[in-house]
Amino acid sequence: MSTIFKALADPSRRRVLQLLRDQPMTAGELASHFPFAKPTMSAHFAVLREADLVHVTKVGGSIVYSLKLSVVEDALLGFAESLGVGVERKSRQEGEAI
Repeated sequence: MSTIFKALADPSRRRVLQLLRDQPMTAGELASHFPFAKPTMSAHFAVLREADLVHVTKVGGSIVYSLKLSVVEDALLGFAESLGVGVERKSRQEGEAI
């Protein structure tokens, strides 16, 4: 889970995921939304791939990225559960849900 949170910690990578929420996009299409050089974008894409947040497909000479929404959902659910959000807790004294 730490790899996912490392990926989500950067605002540029979060923006990439937001763009992919609507539709798959090529690396070039994604890069056109940022003022970064290609090596910088490649590094961002590598972090997202390492966290398994995107699916990569080669189409001809292009690389197409799509969002793995289930991975994002699972990570957020796991984080919420680790904080006890959405999980019933029992009162130690009375045994009733709080």
